[in-house]
Amino acid sequence: MADVIIVGGGLAGTVVASRLHQRKPALTIVLIEAGPDPTGHAHVDNPAEASLLHFSDLDYQYFTTPQQNLDGKSKYNCGAKSLGGGSVINNGGWIRGDAHDYDDWARDVGDARWSYEGLLPYFKRSEKHFDSGAEPLQHGFDGPVHTASVSSTGRRYPLRDTTLNLWSQLDLPHIHDLNDGRPQGISDLVENWRDGKRQIAPSMYPLEGVRVLTETLVRRVIMDEKKTTTGVELDTGETINLKEGGQVVISAGAYRTPQVLMLSGIGDATQLSQHGIPLTVDLPHVGQNLHDHLMVHRYWKLRHPEKGLAIGSPLFSGPNYGKGGPIDFLVRAPIPAEPLKAAIERDDGPVSDDHPLLNGPRTHLEMLLLYVVFGTEDQGLTIPLDGRSVTTMFMGCLPTSRGSVTLASTDPADHPVIDPNYYATEMDRHVMREGWRMQSRVIFETQEGREMFEREHTPPGFPVLGTDASDEQIDARIRMAGSTVYHPAGTSAMGSVVDGSLRVFGTQGLRVVDAGVIPKPLAAHYQAPVYAIAEQAVDIILDECFP
Repeated sequence: MADVIIVGGGLAGTVVASRLHQRKPALTIVLIEAGPDPTGHAHVDNPAEASLLHFSDLDYQYFTTPQQNLDGKSKYNCGAKSLGGGSVINNGGWIRGDAHDYDDWARDVGDARWSYEGLLPYFKRSEKHFDSGAEPLQHGFDGPVHTASVSSTGRRYPLRDTTLNLWSQLDLPHIHDLNDGRPQGISDLVENWRDGKRQIAPSMYPLEGVRVLTETLVRRVIMDEKKTTTGVELDTGETINLKEGGQVVISAGAYRTPQVLMLSGIGDATQLSQHGIPLTVDLPHVGQNLHDHLMVHRYWKLRHPEKGLAIGSPLFSGPNYGKGGPIDFLVRAPIPAEPLKAAIERDDGPVSDDHPLLNGPRTHLEMLLLYVVFGTEDQGLTIPLDGRSVTTMFMGCLPTSRGSVTLASTDPADHPVIDPNYYATEMDRHVMREGWRMQSRVIFETQEGREMFEREHTPPGFPVLGTDASDEQIDARIRMAGSTVYHPAGTSAMGSVVDGSLRVFGTQGLRVVDAGVIPKPLAAHYQAPVYAIAEQAVDIILDECFP
């Protein structure tokens, strides 16, 4: 018997279990994770080796359905299968995003707890900020998650000044705090690497005192005739029961949480009947509203590689280079409102000037330059890792395309059917075209760009596209090259699947705590908001259930 059963030992589940035990040691807490404990696993400690964990035993190795708007290709979607979840396999970017995004979320659900100011105490609670002199109203200095900027680690890459001058041609300011809710501009990349090592969630949020079951799969949540949660059933048939008044918290992530809900009879009645699953709660939005960030890489040959400017050159070395990724700056940019409004209207019909995606301005694009090349084979390219080439990336931060997660079968071990429906709206296409043109402009049409780069490496059969390229030409490149940043969310959305206290509608004693509750995209890297969501969830659960 348990007071709290947490299904999913990823980032959010670990935080909830650890904090509940810390705050209420008398509670009996069971944390169930389908994957193994990653302690001692090769490549986990070194964040630079994250790509080596893809397609490993710590990766679910998801693939989407064929994506109609990305040349019909199925897209690989990494999903951590491990205690610690995404904290084991991500690249460590620590980006909260824009206050406007959270305030829009709070307005939509009518609950100020999910506004930027409402979440700010929990951002701070999770964080040990790298600069002790930073604004204390915005940052925490005693939290478990250590953060670091490029400058704070002492990294000084040879292209730093040139890269700053290049991005400055976009008429964006150089800002000094990426995580104060006003991130538009050019700022040092911030990561949650600690002295160059990965921090996985269980190392920061200890689980001593919690009963942890790894390599254990939950089949369904058990409910009585009053739709009160009484426990969970494992795939072995074993049950773990709740004490009276207890809580089941599903934290299995944006792909697996809706699967658990549907296997428990909570979801769209028609879909459940197709799989012979008895209906518990008709909640048709379960698994719907999937949103994710789409990105595109471009590859560039350096004009002076002999200076040791990128990974692969024997001259690319310096103090503390290993303490973070080979990046200096993150660029966060709005785009002009009038053409954006026209694109939104092509999707939705007439909108006012105070439409949420126009009113801000909002952070629609993220861009960066990496002093390395990788993933080139995905575009049919073979570029040697010899220090002669680098990569630029741009990402659409606030997509309006929506997809779904549905059941493939009633076997909890099977992958769900994942259809992100990438690049499906004119608004998303417009934003990504803007990102393409902004990069083309600073590289092809400025002195800084011409001095830094000799040429672009283009995929076979595709021409070099400058700022005068047509929408159709740019779309063709994006359809070929677009890929995910691994930020799925929204499939257990607040307002349609859970309420402001994270309770699943129509049930008692059942909550969701993971990125699936985020109802609209955030211009963030999702580990930072998920830590904050989980921290606030602990307060809510204690206040409402275990005062």
